Amino acid sequence: MGERKGTNKYYPPDFDPAKHGSLNGYHKTHALRERARKLSQGILIIRFEMPYNIWCDGCKNHIGMGVRYNAEKKKVGNYFTTPIYRFRMKCHLCVNYIEMQTDPAACDYVIVSGASRKEERWDMAENEQILTTEREEKEKLETDAMFKLDHGGKDKEKLNKALPSLVELQDYQAAWKDDFQLNSALRRKFRLEKKVIVEKEEKDDAVRARTNLSIALLPEREEDKRLAALLSLQTPPDSYEDKQRSKRQEISTRSWFSSPPGGTTSASAASASGALLHKLGLQAKEAAVAKALGAPRTPLIRRKSDAREPAPSRAEQDTGSGSLVPCYSDSDSDGK
Repeated sequence: MGERKGTNKYYPPDFDPAKHGSLNGYHKTHALRERARKLSQGILIIRFEMPYNIWCDGCKNHIGMGVRYNAEKKKVGNYFTTPIYRFRMKCHLCVNYIEMQTDPAACDYVIVSGASRKEERWDMAENEQILTTEREEKEKLETDAMFKLDHGGKDKEKLNKALPSLVELQDYQAAWKDDFQLNSALRRKFRLEKKVIVEKEEKDDAVRARTNLSIALLPEREEDKRLAALLSLQTPPDSYEDKQRSKRQEISTRSWFSSPPGGTTSASAASASGALLHKLGLQAKEAAVAKALGAPRTPLIRRKSDAREPAPSRAEQDTGSGSLVPCYSDSDSDGK
C-alpha cells in the first residue's frame, strides 16, 4: 500500500541526518502512523482475521471465519522460544470485546474471553492425516536408541499396511500419465459433439424459418414419427364461397327418390335421398304433435239424469260437431 500513497521528498533546511535520522524522526511521527499510537504500551494495531467460527458472548450472534477486525496485538509470553501474542478486538455487532491468543503447542488459536468457539474440529487420526510429532517424542528418538529401533519397526508395519492402497493409487495415476493422448481424445470427442449440435441447430432454424416460429424445438422422437404417419391431412376449401358452391352442387346432383334396380343412379345417392325423406317425415310428425299438444284441453263431463233425453236432430249434430264442449243448460233454457 505504501507505493500507492504520495511520498514526501521535501527535506527542510534545518534537517540534520545525524540528529533526526529520517523525516519521521524530524516530524516526530511513527512510520505506521495511527497504528502505532499505543506502541509505548507494547500494543500494535493490526488487521486480524477470525481463524474459525465463533459465538459472541455479548450479543449471542454468530461471527464467521474470515471476518476481519482492527485488533490490538501485544506479546504476553513465550512457548520455549516462540512468542505468544494476544489480540483484543471489538465485536462489530455490539460493544463486547473479544480476546484471543496464539497456542504454539497445538498450532491453533485460543479464545481468552468474550466469545465461545463453534466446535467443528476433527481428529487427524480418524481422517488419516499426518500427525505432528510431539517435542518429547522427538527428543526421545534422538537420545534413546531402543525407542528409535522400536519406532522404526512400527513405521514399517504402517508402511506394509498402507502399501496396497499406495499401489492402487499409483496404478490409477499411471492410466492418466499420457496427457497428450488424453487431451487429443477429449478434444476429438468435443469436436464431434459440437458438429452434431451445429447440424441440429441448422435444421431447427430452417424449420422455424419455414413455419414462421420463434420457439425452441424439442428433439424428434420415434413415437412422433409413427403418430405423424398415421395422420392424414385433409385440405379444407379455401373460402366460404367455395364451401357454399360445393354444397349446392352436392344438393343439385343427388336424387330425391330411390332409383329402380339397374338404374343409372348410384346406391349412395339413393340412400342419401331416402335418409333425407325420412328426416323430413319425422320433422312433419313432430310439428303436428307439437301443434296438437299446444291446443287448450277441456275435460268432458257427463251429466247423470234419470230420464232419457231425446236424441238430437241432424241439424243439431251438424252444429255441434265443431265443438267438443257439451251444453250444460237446463231444459227450460232449451225450450226458449
